[in-house]
Formats: sequence, C-alpha cells, structure tokens
Amino acid sequence: MSLHNNTSLATETEKAPSFSASVLSYFRISKLGIWLFILPGAALYSIFFVFPTIAALFLSTTDWNGLSTSFSFIGIDHFIELFSRDAIFKQSISTNLKFTLTVLIFQTALSLCLALLLYKKSRLNTFYRALFFVPTIISSVSIAFTWNFMYDPNIGGLNLFLTKIGLENLTQSWLGNGKIAIFSLAFVQFWAHTGQMLIIFVAGIQAIPKELFEAASIDGASKWQVFKRITWPLLAPATIMVVAYTTIQSFKAFDLILAMTNGGPSNATEILSTFLYHEAFINFRFGYASAVSVIFMLIIGLLTFLQFKILKLTKI
Repeated sequence: MSLHNNTSLATETEKAPSFSASVLSYFRISKLGIWLFILPGAALYSIFFVFPTIAALFLSTTDWNGLSTSFSFIGIDHFIELFSRDAIFKQSISTNLKFTLTVLIFQTALSLCLALLLYKKSRLNTFYRALFFVPTIISSVSIAFTWNFMYDPNIGGLNLFLTKIGLENLTQSWLGNGKIAIFSLAFVQFWAHTGQMLIIFVAGIQAIPKELFEAASIDGASKWQVFKRITWPLLAPATIMVVAYTTIQSFKAFDLILAMTNGGPSNATEILSTFLYHEAFINFRFGYASAVSVIFMLIIGLLTFLQFKILKLTKI
C-alpha cells in the first residue's frame, strides 16, 4: 500500500508544472501583454507626432508651395531668412512671449486664489467651481465673437461700463490699439481657461492630508503660515502641471487670436502659430512655414524644460 502511494505521488509530481516553469511562463505572458498595451499608444504617437515632425524637418529644407508636385532642396535658407531678414517673425516671437507671460502670471495666480477659496466640499463651492469651468467648454470661436462685441469701441460692453462709472477717459479701441491689443487678447485667454486650472489646484489641495491642517491649527499657525509651510510646498505637482500646460496652451492660442484680430492691427497680435498659418495658407510658402514649425517646437520644448528646472531648483 505504501509503495502504491509513493508511486502515485511521483506520477502526480511529474504531471504538475514546476514552480520555475510557471514563473517563466508568467513573465513571457506579461512581456507580451506589456508590448500589446504599448503598441496602440506607440502607433498613435508615431502617426501624429513622429512622422509629422520628420515631415516638417524635411519640408523645411525645400521651397515647396503646398500645391505643386515638384520642389527644390534649399538647405537652411529658410532658417537664415527667418533670423536675418524676417522682421515679422522676430516680432511674432516677442509678441508670443508677452502673451504667454501675461497669461501665465495672471491665470496661475487667479486660479490658485480661487482654489484656496473654493477647495472645501460644499454645494455652494461646487456650484462656483462649475460656474468658473463653463468658459473652458465653450469653443474658442464663440468666446472670440463674444469678446469682440465686448471690446467694440462704439457699442461694446467694456467701454459702456467705463462710461457709466465716470471713467470715459479710459475708453478706447481695445483691439485696434497695437500697444494694448495683445494684452486684451491675453485677458480673454486667461478668462476662458482659469476655471480649468482652478480644478487642478482644487484637486491638489484636497489631496493634502487634513491632519497637517489640523496640526497647524492646534499650533496656532496663521492662514499665511499654513499656506507658506504646508499648502504651497505640497502643491508642487499641481503647480508644475498648471505652469507647463498654461505655457503650451498660450503658445498655441491660434483660434482665439485668428478669430478676434487675425494678427492685426499691423501684425501687433501676430504670434508664432498665426504667423505659421499665414505663411502656409495665405502666402503658400509651406517650406517656409515648416521651418517656422520646427522653431516653434524647439521653443516650446526649451521653455517647458526650463520651467521644470526652475520649479525643481526652487523646490516648488
């Protein structure tokens, strides 16, 4: 009987898969699964980023007009022209930086202040968060038409409001004055997207452990001390996301500016994205526009890199 049992045990042991074989099989399946999960994302990334980037680099060395089937290779002539002879391109970079910096400062500051007021969970706060978020879901063209009316020098709401409160000396053509037009557009940009950044900051504040605020309250810390020592340092991930996203979003504010001013007056609101559009689809210089797109991509990448470095050094 004992011998029979031992024989059965040995037979079952041979049939059962070993532990090491199971582990190896698991890792093979896991690696295959990982590649299968990565494949769709990699394919989309290649189609919508890698291939267009390579195409832009290639076209930037040609004189292709976007219509003909023939073109000539001209090397780096487009880049030389951009930096040495094209005054509008240089102006568009300067204007873009003004626009981005203005939006970045005011949008980040305003969304943070609103988040500090509305982060607590209540029906009223939820209502206000939704209210501030509404402009984000409205199309940029609709916002542009609305604010074109608001900025109208004759019947616009802004000038009428200033006149009603006795500040008629401040009324002017907000989009017709080249000195302030880009700042008028910047106001519309951060008005439209502050609610979006507000939600990110609210999520960041709510993720901070409540015990820290309770301990600070017991120790008698003031609101400023709580913000400086607890809230602001622990908002680093949210702050990095807001700053990076706002910068990229501001550089790509194409539809709003095109619908409101089309780069005018006298190219005063021409930014890189609208300059690229005009060169490609108005002047039919697709090779030249491709060179602009390459520089555009490098500028956004450089600014994002510098932002992350600065935020890391300042321990935000």
